[in-house]
Amino acid sequence: MNGTSQQLDKENPTYRLGYYISLFGAALILLWIGIFKFTPTEAQGIKSLVENHFLTFFVYNIASVQAVSNTIGAIEIIIALLLIFSVKFAFLKKYAGIGMIVTFLVTLSYLFTTPGIWKVVDGVPVTDFFILKDLMLLGFGLMLFGKNK
Repeated sequence: MNGTSQQLDKENPTYRLGYYISLFGAALILLWIGIFKFTPTEAQGIKSLVENHFLTFFVYNIASVQAVSNTIGAIEIIIALLLIFSVKFAFLKKYAGIGMIVTFLVTLSYLFTTPGIWKVVDGVPVTDFFILKDLMLLGFGLMLFGKNK
C-alpha cells in the first residue's frame, strides 16, 4: 500500500464477492421496481416526478399515465437483464452502465425538480429517501461504464 491509495486487486475474492453482490443487487432492484411500474399504484406514484421534470414533462401529452410508467418499467427491466447477462457476456457491462447512468441521473434530478419533495422535520431536511438509493446505483453504473474488461 502506498500512502492512502491502493490499487484494487480484482482477483481478490472479497472484491469479487462485493462486485457480484453489487451487480445482482442492482439487477434485483431494477427488476423489482421495473415490474412494479406496470401497476396502477406505481404509475400514479411517479406521475408528479415525471410531469415536473424538464426532460419528461411532455410525455403525458403523448401517452397515458400507465403507458409512460410501463415504458419506464420496461427500460428498468432491460437494464436489469443487461446486468445479469453481463456476467456471461462482458461487453454488455458498458451498455448496462450507460443505462444505469442515464436512469439514475434522471431519477436523482427529481429531487431538484419536483415541488414539495423536500420537507423539514424537526429541523432536518428530509425527502423520499427511496430515491437516494439511486446515488449508489449511479456510482455502480459509472464503475461498469469505466470498466476496461
